[in-house]
Amino acid sequence: MSQSAPCPLCQTDGGIVVWRGADFRLIHAEDALLPAFYRVVWTAHVAEFSDLSALQRLSCMDAVALAEQTLRTQLQPDKINLASLGNVVPHLHWHVIARWRWDAYWPQSAWSAPQREADAPRLRAIRAALPNVNAALQAAFTARFGAASVQCQSAA
Repeated sequence: MSQSAPCPLCQTDGGIVVWRGADFRLIHAEDALLPAFYRVVWTAHVAEFSDLSALQRLSCMDAVALAEQTLRTQLQPDKINLASLGNVVPHLHWHVIARWRWDAYWPQSAWSAPQREADAPRLRAIRAALPNVNAALQAAFTARFGAASVQCQSAA
């Protein structure tokens, strides 16, 4: 993405909005093979974590940790992957991805080639749980950061 290209995270939500506050939003990214893939997206267009003030960095990491904790409680994954890359979309956002030993990419990263066929019954079970997971995430974020400015949209 060139510097003159429009920023997709400024133009769109980047996924299903679970919670939105003044400084950041939590979205559910729709990924066929990784059903519990979320992002904490900073509202202002900044490229680097160090562009934030110290207080903003604490708030951002608190949101990332809260998303991780809630996914662990709700889904009991084998691992949570956290990443902030920004090479393709240079707008500060953190990936929070629940991972299982049975997922198509395990043990590689979510951006690697699949290692095996997707486990369809387990994927369906996770997808079926997502409305409750999103409700739990919204409740946790509201309790920590205040009322959301949007209602949680249901996950498909």
